[in-house]
Amino acid sequence: MTPSPSTSDRPQMLVEEFEELARHAPESARLEFLNGKIGVKPMPDGNHGEIVAWLLKRCMQHRPELFLYPEQGLKVEAYRKGRAKPDGVLAPEEYFAGKGEWSEPAGVLMVVEVTSHDRDADRRDRIEKPDGYAAAGIPVHLLVDRDTDSVTVHCDPEGGVYRSLTTRAFGAAIELPDPVGFTLDTQKLKDFAD
Repeated sequence: MTPSPSTSDRPQMLVEEFEELARHAPESARLEFLNGKIGVKPMPDGNHGEIVAWLLKRCMQHRPELFLYPEQGLKVEAYRKGRAKPDGVLAPEEYFAGKGEWSEPAGVLMVVEVTSHDRDADRRDRIEKPDGYAAAGIPVHLLVDRDTDSVTVHCDPEGGVYRSLTTRAFGAAIELPDPVGFTLDTQKLKDFAD
């Protein structure tokens, strides 16, 4: 008799079932579906929101033809079986018009994640999401890590992982490589460290 695969080897539900659940979830429950498991994104605190707003402004100053869309749902992971809502998605203005809640990532230049102070941040923000974004072929992933007061740029996705990672402490300049193509001075992030 062949043993059945463990629950960790099977998704909790079909992606279509997740999308239906997410569609009917209350506004206070921000759901994601990564590695076959449902996750709940914590509600952002004030500093989290300020960081996203600050990044939105920087992106618009350097690349006015682009927009940093907060909380845009993306299909991620192999065969698009994952669903994520990054804190920011950099894409051409009006790129998501008519595309629905969960969009294909083709055309997305960068995703941004800002860590929250919760027990799942390490697994979710530092492992699962970068792997999902790399598998989806998103060229740049910016992680603003409030636990370590640092920013990490992931780039060069290949084979489901980012081949290049650069980390700098809050206050240092960090290059956001092409197709984003500008240097981000992170001095202001020190004001939002908590």
